[in-house]
Amino acid sequence: MEFLGTPQSNGSPKVPWSPRSAHAYFFVDYVVTTFSIVKNNDSMSLMLNFLFRYEGERAAEALAEFVNTEAATNVKIAAVPSSVVVLTQETFDSVVLDESKDVLVEFYAPWCGHCKHLAPIYEKLASAYKLDEGVVIANLDADKHTDLAEKYGVSGFPTLKFFPKGNKAGEDYDGGRDLDDFVKFINEKCGTSRDSKGQLTSEAGLVASLAPLVKEFLGAADDKQKEVLSKMEEDVAKLSGTAAKYGKIYANSAKKIMEKGAEYAKKETERLQRMLEKSISPSKADEFVIKKNILSTFSS
Repeated sequence: MEFLGTPQSNGSPKVPWSPRSAHAYFFVDYVVTTFSIVKNNDSMSLMLNFLFRYEGERAAEALAEFVNTEAATNVKIAAVPSSVVVLTQETFDSVVLDESKDVLVEFYAPWCGHCKHLAPIYEKLASAYKLDEGVVIANLDADKHTDLAEKYGVSGFPTLKFFPKGNKAGEDYDGGRDLDDFVKFINEKCGTSRDSKGQLTSEAGLVASLAPLVKEFLGAADDKQKEVLSKMEEDVAKLSGTAAKYGKIYANSAKKIMEKGAEYAKKETERLQRMLEKSISPSKADEFVIKKNILSTFSS
């Protein structure tokens, strides 16, 4: 630390002074610490500005420690909620080897510069998929849990491995390290449809195997639509996982069209769009987008 400035006031105080408050202003390379003081017991305040060169780590915790040391304050950084699942020796198997989850694991070391660079990108990725119960974005301090690092062949940091539902031996992630690269990978491997902001895309909820039946339903005469609906319900019953849930929306949409007429799909799609433009919870937004996407196939 290099002291670059001197107290700035109308004159150096000639009597003892006591700090009443301290404020720090951060620039790229400097910290300006401002003290508010009183002279004797008078109400007159003097402002002292100290300019320091800051050469520490660009992290909130490091900056807070610097200010606490130089300004005799007790600044505490509130923990930022994280969507990344932090793994330990005790929790690794129960999370990563869960056959109902697709899990991406970053093996990292706290001192690794590349890991620090990846951290905010990885956090955004975890946040984007936090509503997808079948997708887990996790990390493990491999410098601390060396046994697990050795077990999975980790020799450098960061190492990323993907543990899909059908392969709990794990497979190396060799893709790009940008957020869009990760999002593309997760969507392709996990069957999800999100963008880098975590919003569902226009493909979310669509079941390709039901598309021919939707086309047949729309082209059928009124007295034949019931037969097509029966076929659709049979196919939906064969689906599993999230596809089964989406399939039920297809069948219910077809029923509503039979009850309320062909205009139902268009009107309901417009209503859902109006709802999406309001302030609603992320989970409710997901629900509306999926229904809207499926209904759009009945109005095309």
